[in-house]
Amino acid sequence: MPIKTSLARARQRSVVQRRRNIPAGYSSRPREKSGMAGVSLYQESPQAPLIPDLFTTEAPIKDSRATETSTKQDLVEATCRAHLAGYQEPVPVNRYGVPSLDRKRHIRYLEKHLGILPGAYRGSDASRPWILYWCLNGLALLGADVSKYRDGLVATARSMQNESGGFGGGFGQQSHLATTYAMVLSLAIVGGEAAYQVIDRRAMWKWLCALKVPYSGFQLTLGGETDVRGAYCAAVIITLLKLPLDLPVDTPSAGSERPNLFTGLADYVRHCQTFEGGIAAKPDAEAHGAYAFCALGCLAVLDAPHRIFPRYLDMPRLISWLSSRQYAPEGGLSGRTNKLVDGCYSHWVGGCWPLIEVAIHEPAMATSSEPPSSNLDDLYSREGLIRYILCCAQDRTERGGMRDKPYQPSDAYHTCYVLNGLSSAQHVTRILSSDGDEMAPWTYEVQPHHDEAQVFNEEDRVSPIDPVYVIPEGKRRDIMSYFSSRPGF
Repeated sequence: MPIKTSLARARQRSVVQRRRNIPAGYSSRPREKSGMAGVSLYQESPQAPLIPDLFTTEAPIKDSRATETSTKQDLVEATCRAHLAGYQEPVPVNRYGVPSLDRKRHIRYLEKHLGILPGAYRGSDASRPWILYWCLNGLALLGADVSKYRDGLVATARSMQNESGGFGGGFGQQSHLATTYAMVLSLAIVGGEAAYQVIDRRAMWKWLCALKVPYSGFQLTLGGETDVRGAYCAAVIITLLKLPLDLPVDTPSAGSERPNLFTGLADYVRHCQTFEGGIAAKPDAEAHGAYAFCALGCLAVLDAPHRIFPRYLDMPRLISWLSSRQYAPEGGLSGRTNKLVDGCYSHWVGGCWPLIEVAIHEPAMATSSEPPSSNLDDLYSREGLIRYILCCAQDRTERGGMRDKPYQPSDAYHTCYVLNGLSSAQHVTRILSSDGDEMAPWTYEVQPHHDEAQVFNEEDRVSPIDPVYVIPEGKRRDIMSYFSSRPGF
């Protein structure tokens, strides 16, 4: 695996240039031809004059030992550089070398997945709620009307809901926290009373109580594994549906100290942090980007990030590990140490940054009309991630959709999470002070991020996403408001 140059150092150069009133670190000077020592930071091409050399040249330091991993890395780098250089004929690019978001084609791709699927999808029968969530959330971020799917989704959800609580992956399948999370989010996205009412909240509460591990996390299914995914999924479901935190006296998790569903959850998350600084699925396992997001999302449900993150996590080490997940020249994100970039980590790693940034900055008053500052030094390269998404992660063929890497086919999973990451990179989040709701005494405000040099076209901005619940922020407010007005079962 080649040793990567730091995007943070490039950002520092950009900040210095902005302070000198040079447009956002860009230069219109042509690229010099005298080797690395004489290469300017930004190259000029006839098609796209404002493309940073950081994203179009090889990493200056590489391990000379060739391995299977380094060979794959070289292929990814070379493929990405060709796309990032603005030479995707006949794809038009803007003055920053970035193509537009092919919104209509991606909408068409996702809508196809909400119809009858071909036989090749039989192996995904246990993931049907996930396919629904990926498609509905992607469509909502692209601005499509998803309410037309409400009736069909309600009927599908009813067929997958078990009398004992929760949703299975398909008809007649055992309830699982991951598929229940996906189905609840899907119902929240389409919205409306019919979607909310199909959820058997009493049975859901009893089922979650049975999954609770005393003074720890949650099993993903009865008799199944316990990991940080369960902690996050359970926390989201409990708060979205406004379920009681109290445990029934006859459940195994109940005790003389009267613990509740959240007792010991933050401590469990803390024990999942590894020596690298990242978060693993469970204690003593390997750090992974998706588990980092689950850990931060879970803690952000339990308390406001600026209070709870430093209490339970070693934040400097976590920030260092997350920063190391972004590579140059690709600009995209990887999920683990010495792994390739992958479009889905635009969310799993990219979605960690809004939560960390609100933890670092003081909460704003809910009555304040002052927009959040977009000039704060970001902890990651928004520009790099946006370039990777729009240049490399779009399937520009008739197929449409988003993908892992330029030479991989698109799929619904990557389409959803790449768009989630694009939304996070295009917006800035701040935390507001308490609104008096006992279950969620804090809320987030998500507004467009503006910089001196916005590399994407404004019409390519997607809808804002809630940084914790990972659905459009208005959808989260609607479902929580509905169940807040109807206490009890």
